[in-house]
Amino acid sequence: MHKTVQNLLSIETSINSKLIELKEEKNRPKIIAVSKTFKIDHILPLIEYGHLDYGENKVQEAIEKWEEIKKHKENIKLHLIGKLQSNKVKLAVKIFDFIHSLDSEKLAKKISEEQQKQNKKPKIFIQINLGEESQKSGINKENLVNFYNFSKDLGLNVIGTMCIPPFEVDPAKFFYEMQNLNKYLGLNELSMGMSSDYLNAVEYKSTYLRIGSNIFGQRS
Repeated sequence: MHKTVQNLLSIETSINSKLIELKEEKNRPKIIAVSKTFKIDHILPLIEYGHLDYGENKVQEAIEKWEEIKKHKENIKLHLIGKLQSNKVKLAVKIFDFIHSLDSEKLAKKISEEQQKQNKKPKIFIQINLGEESQKSGINKENLVNFYNFSKDLGLNVIGTMCIPPFEVDPAKFFYEMQNLNKYLGLNELSMGMSSDYLNAVEYKSTYLRIGSNIFGQRS
């Protein structure tokens, strides 16, 4: 068995243990294998094993790696987890099934226009900048309700919210806040938790975990 598949199974085992401990066995989150920067031959064992959800942060890289594969394996779901520039929206709507990083009205309008042209609606998460960090993208929580309504009025298929907590801070308080904001909006999906804190995120009912290095190893 390939190392990446072993790593994935080990993560699934730790999630199962956590869910049993929380008495939440029914609420199984999906694991997005964050394959950004890795060549496709490093990812193929996971594809052959049958894993379906993959995360990329650059539109061009995603097209080069996944366009052919997605033609043959239509059940693979591709997630854009990086910042989306408005000049890349056309290509992003074409290749991605999920966009985790909606962070501005300008981008919302652009996605709305493009999904009408392509007759394809990606599932979208609003990125929230909970730590109010200047170097990070995302909507401030004070503007969230207005922005959510704005996006819905444009016909966007907003399914949940996403956050990247500040580094070197206990993520639990941010995950707790995300869970409450999501509930307040009546949304079902939560994109939070990475290699370092995914079990924390499971505790706060994250439904999509973005795990890269724990599956594929360290990036060079």
